[in-house]
Amino acid sequence: MTRYDAYEQLKIDWAAEGVLRVTISTPGKLNAVDTTGHRELAEIWRDADADDEARVVLVRGEGTAFSAGGDLAMIEEMMTDHAARRRIMREARDIVMNVLNCSKPVVSAVQGPAVGAGLAVALLADVSVAGRTAKIIDGHTRLGVAAGDHAAIVWPLLCGLAKAKYYLLLNDVLTGEEAERIGLVSLCVDDARVHERALEIAGRLAAGPTEALSLTKHALNNWLRLAGPTFDASLAMEFFGFTGPDVREGVAAIREKRPPRFG
Repeated sequence: MTRYDAYEQLKIDWAAEGVLRVTISTPGKLNAVDTTGHRELAEIWRDADADDEARVVLVRGEGTAFSAGGDLAMIEEMMTDHAARRRIMREARDIVMNVLNCSKPVVSAVQGPAVGAGLAVALLADVSVAGRTAKIIDGHTRLGVAAGDHAAIVWPLLCGLAKAKYYLLLNDVLTGEEAERIGLVSLCVDDARVHERALEIAGRLAAGPTEALSLTKHALNNWLRLAGPTFDASLAMEFFGFTGPDVREGVAAIREKRPPRFG
């Protein structure tokens, strides 16, 4: 039995020598994560970090979607259960900080929808490869809560405050092509080449000087650690929103397939 056998919604395998591949897998749900998947997205980075065989982590979604974010059942649990809200808030923080603190380079291969917790992983990766027609959307304000998770810590640094405000406040969808143009992702390639290109990059990193790459990642991520107070504040504001009326309207609108009518 390996350290990865207990994972249920993450498929773990070796894509190449030294390249640990993590595939978000919830078939039929565009790889949306429930409470199990959310916990696993927080935990996998510690396991990968402790694995001496893993030199690089490649993360992708199964099929043609990266991840549609948190599922509605998990969101509704956060709206009604204070203990669940505390637990999931802690996991949301761990997803961000554990990716940042993982000593192994992380490469993301982004196809189709990339939303919420899945998007956090995609954009916090050290190298992000997006398909031209990938659909990147933060989604929080559309749901009726503040843009917490990764957004406040990384979007302004990647694409500048003006673009970050535009996309986080209005929740317009970004294609992979536009995301590359504004600097939100590292590379954009044809949809059919996303996994191939990401694996090629992961292979080059796996063949590189492990310690030098790890220390370079650590030093560069200090820019994100400096934004720690901003991140903590945004996370608190997001989870405060799960107790309010806007998120109830946001969830109802999604379930009823209609535009929300916020007060």
